[in-house]
Amino acid sequence: MAILKVIEVMANSEKSWEDATKKAVKQASKTVKNIRSVFVQSQSAVVDDSDVTEFRVNLKLTFEVE
Repeated sequence: MAILKVIEVMANSEKSWEDATKKAVKQASKTVKNIRSVFVQSQSAVVDDSDVTEFRVNLKLTFEVE
């Protein structure tokens, strides 16, 4: 039986929400091992002078505890 744990992670990107999600997983994987899935809980964006300048994601990351 596997034991799974969920943590909340926030990340941002100047490119896209998808890129922000990938950055979050890549950064978290430096200290969290056995990442199994990610659930994007919310997305938002920063607008500056009528232009989207930053994409933000708030996600739940699930990993297996050894």
